[in-house]
Amino acid sequence: MIKEKAKELGIAQQSFTDEEILHRLLFASVNEACKILDEGKAYRASDIDVMWLGGFGFPRYRGGLMYWADGIGVAEIYRRIQQWHQLYGERWVPAALLRRLAETGTPFREAKPGRAM
Repeated sequence: MIKEKAKELGIAQQSFTDEEILHRLLFASVNEACKILDEGKAYRASDIDVMWLGGFGFPRYRGGLMYWADGIGVAEIYRRIQQWHQLYGERWVPAALLRRLAETGTPFREAKPGRAM
């Protein structure tokens, strides 16, 4: 049924690796976390990590979402989100803070809330 509907809508079917699925899920969360930081709803990236560790049960050995993201790198995450924005539209618009961090080479752990950096 899904294959038929996709064909009808002209949506090409593709397969994804486990890493691609993980990145799509977590990069979207990193993008939203950047919006939360930029709006001043969290004071620092480590606040988001605490919430992910305690609230979502993110694996402690990964250190939290933003700590994990710093291991991949701001520039790489921004690059991928930009690609998905080009491919899939508005749902993948990169957060302004993510863009600024990538352009300045600033890691997530040094991100500051609000518009000024």
